[in-house]
Amino acid sequence: MNYLLSEIAHIVGGEHRGADVRVRSIATDSRSVVSAEEIAFAAIDGKNHDGHQFIERMVARGVEAFIVEREVELPNKRCGVVVVESTLGALQRLATYHREQFKGRVVAITGSNGKTIVKEWASRSMPESVHSFASPKSYNSQLGVALSLLMLEGSEEVAFIEAGISHPGEMERLERMIQPEIVVVTSIGDAHSANFISEAEKIDEKLLLAKGATTIIYSSEYPTLAKRIKELYSDRELIDSSVESEDYELELSDALSVDALHVSALMRRLGYGVDEAIFSAKVSMRLELKEGIDNSMIIDDSYNSDINSVVVALDALHLQSMGRRRVAVVSDIRQSGMTNEALYSRIADAVRRAGVDYFIGVGENISSCASLFPRNSAFYHSTDELIENFSRERWADSVILLKGSRDSRFERVTRLLERRTHTTTLEVDLSAMKKNLNYFRLHLPQHHPIVAMVKAGSYGTGDVEVARMLQHEGVKYLAVAFADEGVLLRSKGITMPIVVLNADQDSFDVMIAHDLEPEIYSFHSLDAFRRAAHHVQRENYPIHIKLDTGMHRLGFVEDDIDLLGRALHHDHTLRIATIFSHLSSADMPEEDKFTEGQIERFDYMSAQLIEWLDYTPLRHIANSAAILRFPFAAFEMCRLGLGLYGYGFEHNDALIPVATLSTRIVQIKSLAKGESVGYGRSAKLESERVIATIPVGYADGLDRHLGNGRWSVKVAGKSAPIIGRVCMDSAMIDITGIEGVEVGDKVTIFSAERGNTLEDMAKVLDTITYEIMTSISSRVKRIYTER
Repeated sequence: MNYLLSEIAHIVGGEHRGADVRVRSIATDSRSVVSAEEIAFAAIDGKNHDGHQFIERMVARGVEAFIVEREVELPNKRCGVVVVESTLGALQRLATYHREQFKGRVVAITGSNGKTIVKEWASRSMPESVHSFASPKSYNSQLGVALSLLMLEGSEEVAFIEAGISHPGEMERLERMIQPEIVVVTSIGDAHSANFISEAEKIDEKLLLAKGATTIIYSSEYPTLAKRIKELYSDRELIDSSVESEDYELELSDALSVDALHVSALMRRLGYGVDEAIFSAKVSMRLELKEGIDNSMIIDDSYNSDINSVVVALDALHLQSMGRRRVAVVSDIRQSGMTNEALYSRIADAVRRAGVDYFIGVGENISSCASLFPRNSAFYHSTDELIENFSRERWADSVILLKGSRDSRFERVTRLLERRTHTTTLEVDLSAMKKNLNYFRLHLPQHHPIVAMVKAGSYGTGDVEVARMLQHEGVKYLAVAFADEGVLLRSKGITMPIVVLNADQDSFDVMIAHDLEPEIYSFHSLDAFRRAAHHVQRENYPIHIKLDTGMHRLGFVEDDIDLLGRALHHDHTLRIATIFSHLSSADMPEEDKFTEGQIERFDYMSAQLIEWLDYTPLRHIANSAAILRFPFAAFEMCRLGLGLYGYGFEHNDALIPVATLSTRIVQIKSLAKGESVGYGRSAKLESERVIATIPVGYADGLDRHLGNGRWSVKVAGKSAPIIGRVCMDSAMIDITGIEGVEVGDKVTIFSAERGNTLEDMAKVLDTITYEIMTSISSRVKRIYTER
């Protein structure tokens, strides 16, 4: 895009004030902007954040153009603003106008599942000689689609735009912006069903995307969807990818066959061939965060590279660095449609804006443009050359972005940089966690403060990466169980307030040294912490008062309130930040009367305590279940625990389980009838079976009681029961009848898939999801993904 602010005002129906600044890109997240040449900051007043609060910060970073929803004072003569009724609406109108100027072909991709993989496969199938565009990652929302369209430069021949909805009424706005020529409808399923009264309503909403299209690609594997497409759009070119595929030979796994056939049909319709190698390559649909050597962290985005995705990845590098050294490794970029000098000038500018401390370019083309990049850069003509010159010192204490095209084979660099090499991994979907957070926020007043529970390594999912995401998302407090957990977060750059729930006297000095805030639940702990704070001459140190309203674990009881009020009245050493209590049965409808009694008792006790103070602390008692079931218990803040991770609400389709535990097969054996498997010959075979060994056992968190057929893992999308006893470091699974399984194939132990979830496993073990999650060993490698 390339507009003056006055032109933007005219296009969107806003009022232009101040300087007429040129704008080439839009930023909506203040935290992703380091420096800003020709960037407009669009301040959105959303449910969780008000972007107008960060305008001053953006001016300090050099931003001169703003799109705002209310009058703001211009800080200097260089700045200009466009005042609109709705910033999001203005961006959508600007995107619609920008799309109308585009002369290339536009393909829109929607569906319940498979949108991103179809988009990625299609864009990678394009010939290198053809300049094409694909919306970055999962930019498929009302805002994401607008930002994607505004990235179009105009010289592209084909644009692939992903479109996702979660509520009725959204697709009409997306269609107005995208105006696609071809629409691919990948699937219809349970995803995002919570806000639709029926599958039919969801199908009709999705198909609004095709109302102006000439071609619709779908699969009769989804008969209800196929029937409705034929009813609504019989006058269009309809391509059933499953039927058309009968004339083509395509070797695919069952899990990916429908998506691959969609891509094959789409590429033929566009007039291009399909490289089947695309379908067997890993598709990095999300950024992956991994622990690296020498206290480093890796952002792995190494299977796709175009100019827009590089800019998005550099933004992620900036956001994840938290003050640490930033290293970016970027390969040659294919299909840009630009000269090398023009392309890598853009990349070099993006590297500077992201504040990269050390840049590494890999490839013949980028190396030929070395002079364009900052002085602190290095260049290699190939990945092999980079590996030959690998040096551990270069990577220490850094956040490292690996951004490469598929043929760069950066996975070899990733293996060198990763700290853990255990085959078993726990993949944590930070994007799903954000969606869960925002789902609970929908049930709260606008900008309502939240305490997020990250104790026990964020319930086993990992501490620092989750905390960084929550800090970025504007959560008010983090809560840990012990001081050591809080100290670790501080050492990794977490600056937001952290509450220590099990604060003991021996840790008070350490807590004060790291600005950690204690839960105070007794007069003994109150006096001890006051002495510790007074000793180092701290004043108004924030504390969190715990009240016992009926759970009888920790906390002041009702008879303590007057004495507690006197003890804190006009206290200049300590200051109550929050008053809170714990509900014991908020998720149990049969105990609702007791829960309501706890809430009433908390309201009364906290009000009595506040009467002794000349200020008003925040109050919170509502946990994840109470946020949904007892809205009157929101008070001034709420506490989000297991629900943040997508668990504890088995029949709530709006919540997404964030963790997937997986490993790979290390050996396969065909065993005859009468053979036995495992310790104690606990499994004696009654027929010939095919047995695979996986390198995960009870030392990794795979409970010993899951053996002998009590739990089945997933191999190639099919169930494979654990056979014999679970060993300390390995287990055996029965893969008889599962076609084409080989050593190295992925095995999913638990996931978000029905029948394979943590809730399902908890039922087998007669326990709760908390116990399973927190039992995953620290030796299991955590990988964090983000769309």
